[in-house]
Amino acid sequence: MNIGALEEHYKLELLPLYEGDEAKALFRLAAEQVLALSSGKLMIQKDEEISFVNLQKLLSILNDLQIGKPIQHILEEAHFYGLVFKVNENVLIPRPETEELVEWMISVCSSQLPVGEYKILDIGTGSGCIPITLKKHLPNADVSTLDISGKAIAVAKQNASQISVEINFMEADILTYQSKEKFDMIVSNPPYIRDLEKMEMHDNVLQHEPHLALFVSDENPLIFYKAIADFALSNLKPNGQLFFEINEYLGKETVDMLSDKGFTNIELRKDMQGKDRMVRAEV
Repeated sequence: MNIGALEEHYKLELLPLYEGDEAKALFRLAAEQVLALSSGKLMIQKDEEISFVNLQKLLSILNDLQIGKPIQHILEEAHFYGLVFKVNENVLIPRPETEELVEWMISVCSSQLPVGEYKILDIGTGSGCIPITLKKHLPNADVSTLDISGKAIAVAKQNASQISVEINFMEADILTYQSKEKFDMIVSNPPYIRDLEKMEMHDNVLQHEPHLALFVSDENPLIFYKAIADFALSNLKPNGQLFFEINEYLGKETVDMLSDKGFTNIELRKDMQGKDRMVRAEV
């Protein structure tokens, strides 16, 4: 079978789950890794025959895709802000909207903070995409991160090593964690999806990504935001800044919570899709 024929086979077999363009994109991601070809070469070499070994690998990936497994988990990698991160079932797959949050932070650090070292804490490590990317682009920053999941921290440590950055890792529950350390910035993308929103989500997320990192109760959806805000009030330096990725449906509630706790210069920002997705506040 040649490359073009297998691409069409992917498109037909994945039709119940993915539209044609999505299926082709998934094939190209798989083929780029298995065949070690760029996207451009895949497009111009469609008549090239695939070896038996590589064909079996690509058909195995197709089987996993058909049961809803995310392509990032199958390939064990995800791209984020120009970097490649290892991912598996123990961590969330990095999302484009989180890239926008990181971009905002890098911009603020570059324009508003004094040149030199500054301390950043990320809460909810996951794959490490936020703290590692910040450290990569802000090499003078002292970056720490914590997560309740030891398995997530293990993945993030691998990513930090692979990307060659030094991060301070801590295994802790932010609902009970206390520290006397002071930071210039605190950032978090905590669990924020309410149980009532599960019906809106794709099955491949529900079945293959860690629920610990996704869901909160309908009754107390801001539980982690409140805890992190309280921690920030005690642990941010004067004029320090808190950044959140937020639930698009709870922008006003998040802003009101921060205002009630005494934060100032609160800014709610939309992502590229026009959804309320990020908040910045100062102490």
